[in-house]
Amino acid sequence: MEPYHRGELVVQERAGLTETAKAVSGAIMDEIPDVAADFIEEQPMLVIGAADHRGEVWSSILAGEPGFITVTGPSTLSVAAALSAGDPLYRTLTEPTRLGMIAIEPDTRRRMRMNGTAHPTRDGLEITLEQIYANCPKYIQKRVPQWQPTTPDEPREAGALTEEDIALVDSTDTFFIATTDLDGNADASHRGGNPGFLHVRGPRHLRWPDYVGNSMFNTFGNLEVNPRAGLMIPNWTTGTLLHLTGTAAVDWDPDHAAALPGAQRVVDFTVEHLVRIDHASPLRWSAPRLSRFNPPIAHEGASS
Repeated sequence: MEPYHRGELVVQERAGLTETAKAVSGAIMDEIPDVAADFIEEQPMLVIGAADHRGEVWSSILAGEPGFITVTGPSTLSVAAALSAGDPLYRTLTEPTRLGMIAIEPDTRRRMRMNGTAHPTRDGLEITLEQIYANCPKYIQKRVPQWQPTTPDEPREAGALTEEDIALVDSTDTFFIATTDLDGNADASHRGGNPGFLHVRGPRHLRWPDYVGNSMFNTFGNLEVNPRAGLMIPNWTTGTLLHLTGTAAVDWDPDHAAALPGAQRVVDFTVEHLVRIDHASPLRWSAPRLSRFNPPIAHEGASS
């Protein structure tokens, strides 16, 4: 069975990496290897992505003490956690939902990428996986978590970034992006770089460089068929989560990529709606040790 959908195949060909993508597709499995099961059950955080009932795509975090994720079968997980009522995916997870996920351990720079269907349970979610595979450790900043019980603030919703939001974006070294294909199958992906790699070009316009990756182009393949996307930007110190939804477009102009060190391509994101929840996550993380793979930062001139 072909592991890639039409959008992914189109983008792989456009990038000239069709054969590379075929070669790495063998890493995609439909059952959870023992080593992956052990890793998943040790994690205090599961990054998720999905489309809501309006078709808007969001990313968020499910958190719990290690053991809150349990491997219950060859392709099933039980997650004993719930989102706060103000989270943009709270309502979505009360019904069966196609979910993209990343179990990520910044301390060891390891991550496991998954997608499947989540069903609500009394304690959280039961998830049936369709795909699971490891991603490389590039661009993951090393940091160690501590558990700190927290009460999320009331969500703040807006249609554009405030100065406070811009300060968070400017300082971030990590964000997560959620996308879906035309059938609603969801993907969640990690993006990392030196602070400043996610560049604010206006209150509703972000841009970032696309660095060398695994050549699967899961995110770009989804954007090829559905431009809707959701970003989640964490404040690792305070537990604040900034959720953005809107549209993303891949800029394939090599001159634009050449202006950003390490960039293979450039991605432009237009903010349509945001939800900011201060102290949303009970995880507090140490200061980062930035990845040695992060390219230096240089920005183009801002556009109007």
